[in-house]
Amino acid sequence: MEYYAGLDVSLRSVSICVIDGEGKIIFERSVACEVDVIASTLAQMSLLITRIGFEAETMSQPLFYGLKEQRGFDVVCMEARQVNAALSAMRNKTDKNDARGIAQVLRSGWYSPVHMKSRRSHAMRTLLSSRKACLRKCIDLTNEVRGLLKVYGLRLPERIKHTHFDATVRPFIEASPDLSLALVPLLDARLALLQTYQELDKRV
Repeated sequence: MEYYAGLDVSLRSVSICVIDGEGKIIFERSVACEVDVIASTLAQMSLLITRIGFEAETMSQPLFYGLKEQRGFDVVCMEARQVNAALSAMRNKTDKNDARGIAQVLRSGWYSPVHMKSRRSHAMRTLLSSRKACLRKCIDLTNEVRGLLKVYGLRLPERIKHTHFDATVRPFIEASPDLSLALVPLLDARLALLQTYQELDKRV
């Protein structure tokens, strides 16, 4: 007999529904969203799970590789729009019922598997996102300093390189006690972000 496990995944918990090849519900439970907990819960049934399925979302990557590579399950991540279309016909929208629906979709085969990027690809994407975030915040602080200086009638050149901004602005800000009190902390924060951005840029 074949057995299919549908997982309705949220950030903190997972609703599990296991059905047999005829669509009969064999097991249901809500557990913590942890690979070890999910795997041990399925192992308690002493059934050979044919396939585990869940829809693509935030927690897909760690669950996919954790259950597939570490625990040896046949895991499929399903295209979210197709799963949502199938679940939309259900009257009661609960995590428990969603897990049942996902298990039935998995059993029927009416789904499109989503390609799961490698962990190295995700690591590179994270590095690029971190670099971009630091640069964006650095630009925000640059614009903030520019805007505050305009109140005092101080207009900076339109174009100043990121690496030259601090050396250009800091001297005359520090020369004014009022400006120094308010803006030097912003310059310090911006400089720290710039240095972090440069380090991340080297790593990229």
